[in-house]
Amino acid sequence: MRLALMQAPPTVTPARAVKRLSDAAAEAKASGADLLMTPEMYLSGYTVGRAALDERQSTLDAGLWEQAAGIARKHAIAILVGGPEAGGFNTVALFDASGTLITSYRKTHLYGDVDRAQFVAGDALSEVFDFCGLRCALAICFDIEFPELARSLARRGAEVLLVPTANMHPYTGVATRLVPARAHENGLAIGYANFTGPDGMFDYCGLSCIVGPDGEDLARAGDATGLVLGNIDRDDVTRVRGDLDYLSQTRTELYE
Repeated sequence: MRLALMQAPPTVTPARAVKRLSDAAAEAKASGADLLMTPEMYLSGYTVGRAALDERQSTLDAGLWEQAAGIARKHAIAILVGGPEAGGFNTVALFDASGTLITSYRKTHLYGDVDRAQFVAGDALSEVFDFCGLRCALAICFDIEFPELARSLARRGAEVLLVPTANMHPYTGVATRLVPARAHENGLAIGYANFTGPDGMFDYCGLSCIVGPDGEDLARAGDATGLVLGNIDRDDVTRVRGDLDYLSQTRTELYE
């Protein structure tokens, strides 16, 4: 799977976000990518407040989501995009290259007062689904900081974890330490797409990355805007998981 991460400035308006998404989709397609992934809440903006989100939210077959599906169809590339789902959820939705919804996921771990004031927590982990010959799953930002989430998805068969995020300074260690650790300890490849720059409340730290199942970077951004491109190979997942076979000896009964 060739993955393109969209490292972008914070969303100013939904209309501008949609235009940027279309431009990025065209660029990603020209670069041979199978999938374009945006940061968390890309379509609406992240720290915009409950009232604005109420205006911008919709079911996944309407509103901003419908526009994202149209962009996937126009450029013939799958898109994983974040935004506000009706009901108050912080959601990511995956549309295939025909604009058809493959799956979606609602953020389960809410980050501090900002998230709790704006969102309703999801009540289920991502499903594990097939995409480009790999078993994939989804998470959102703060979710990746909980070791049990990645471990549970790996045990369910996930080989790739796709994580739209809106991570800010000074928490750069999430991208540089925790994401590689989650990848290596579970034999998962991880895509982690972040905003970069200030939005008035936070200063997003960029550092979007594609990390292999051995915890080594396949591609990583600094703080510049643009696409981050990398290839995830199932053979690498199989090889690393062979080295991690000892984890089958984990005495889970001791940790309950």
